[in-house]
Amino acid sequence: MMRLMYTAFVFGITGVLSGLYYRALTKASDFADRSASQLPLVHTHLLVLGFVFLLIVLALERLFAISAAAPRAFTWFYWLWTVGVAVTGGMMLVKGTLVVLGKDASSAAFAGIAGLGHISLSVAVILLFVALRAALKAAETSGAAAPASAGR
Repeated sequence: MMRLMYTAFVFGITGVLSGLYYRALTKASDFADRSASQLPLVHTHLLVLGFVFLLIVLALERLFAISAAAPRAFTWFYWLWTVGVAVTGGMMLVKGTLVVLGKDASSAAFAGIAGLGHISLSVAVILLFVALRAALKAAETSGAAAPASAGR
């Protein structure tokens, strides 16, 4: 659980710093068209996907011990999610910076690498649900979920 907390914290800090970077770079470059660049989206992506989402996973881990019920799936989820958020956010940062600076950002390599980040996120979500399902089944069979299932 501490690893989730520290990772969320790092993504929170980098999310805030990316917003500061975006504001400083666009102001210094006298760049006014916010919709022309992916740079403002980096801030949101890092905060929501890296910070908020991992805090929600931390709460689920605390409630259902997901990592104990499905350790391999949860470990794969964690690493694929972390790498996916970092790659996706990093590529948005690079491409957005190039656009603000007036450089060519139309490389197919950018799209390919960002696509790998998104694929990583997609696989991680599936693994999270596999692990969560195992944890909920384990909680149900141990009787821990009896009060919650009374309303069925």
